[in-house]
Amino acid sequence: MNIYINYILVIALFCCFLSCNDTSPDNSKKTTDHVGSDIVLNRSQAENLAKLPLKCIQHPLPYKAGHTIAKEEDLAMPQVHHPAFYGCFDWHSSVHGHWSLVYLIKTFPDLKDQASIRKMLNENLTEKNIKKELAYFSLNKYTKSFERTYGWAWLLKLSEELYTWDDPDGRKWHQNLQPLAQHISEQYQEYLPKLVYPIRVGEHSNTAFGLGFAYDYALTEKDKALQTIIEQRARDFYLTDADCPLSWEPSGYDFLSPCLEEINIMRRILSPTEFPKWIEQFLGKNYTNMRIVPAEIKDRTDGKLVHLDGLNFSRAWCLYPIASFDKSFERIANKHLAFSIANIVDGDYSGEHWLASFALYALKTKKEYAQ
Repeated sequence: MNIYINYILVIALFCCFLSCNDTSPDNSKKTTDHVGSDIVLNRSQAENLAKLPLKCIQHPLPYKAGHTIAKEEDLAMPQVHHPAFYGCFDWHSSVHGHWSLVYLIKTFPDLKDQASIRKMLNENLTEKNIKKELAYFSLNKYTKSFERTYGWAWLLKLSEELYTWDDPDGRKWHQNLQPLAQHISEQYQEYLPKLVYPIRVGEHSNTAFGLGFAYDYALTEKDKALQTIIEQRARDFYLTDADCPLSWEPSGYDFLSPCLEEINIMRRILSPTEFPKWIEQFLGKNYTNMRIVPAEIKDRTDGKLVHLDGLNFSRAWCLYPIASFDKSFERIANKHLAFSIANIVDGDYSGEHWLASFALYALKTKKEYAQ
């Protein structure tokens, strides 16, 4: 009798094993198609993500200044030149760390750390501090182009987030930020007519990324002059592009996709009749057969190699808005989001000081463009 029962148990376990490890094409497709589809920004995840910028926006060291010294007195600690944005390792990461915290308490007003967040933002985003930040751009002839255009773009994204928030603190911080935002808008308008060729790299100076966030700001805050120059130059730069070589991506230090960021600006500025024709021309064979997989990271303690986690998030935020053209774009975006979402709290400052912002923006975009 015992032998018979054991035999039945063995058969049952074997059948269970086959069921759990079914590698038939249909089952495999069903499994992979749903990877990451259930990832959303809930309150618990928001509280975890808030810990990262909270830990760094008032943490001055280590700091990478990106600072050119023209005279001896230009040499100073980060807080001297950047009393608002001196934390999170560098200026742009500090700016998008502030954006992250604003977005989180705006989305979750009862967030556990909201009192601490408001206190820090009140200390950093003062009128006096922002005036000092603005003065830095005229410190010497080299600081005029400071953070062009990546940091510029995130500063305008922070302004836009505050502008659309009906909150007393939010209105105050937005008002304080306006002189700097206006200066950066003017800097874009001065710079873009001089830029003969777009910068097509996967890091900070990527032109398409810099145009995208600035365009959102221009539309939201009704900056018509900035809107007009971006529409003109984006067409100049990208309208005739075709067959973007997605198979060449990524480069080893990318956190932006040159091809997908270009799509992301052109979907904003082209009309509903222009964009479908343009994207088909631009993607070529990749339009109906996109084969990109999440970027692999082998050392998250390396500040450059961990860029690829950011690439996975930024690819996702570029793909979600165009999922209506091909459902596979959404599936690819979900896989990229799922691949890196668990690794942004990895205990190493190399990724922690900035990746929460990228994860949040990918989640925000996913929510806005959910199919």
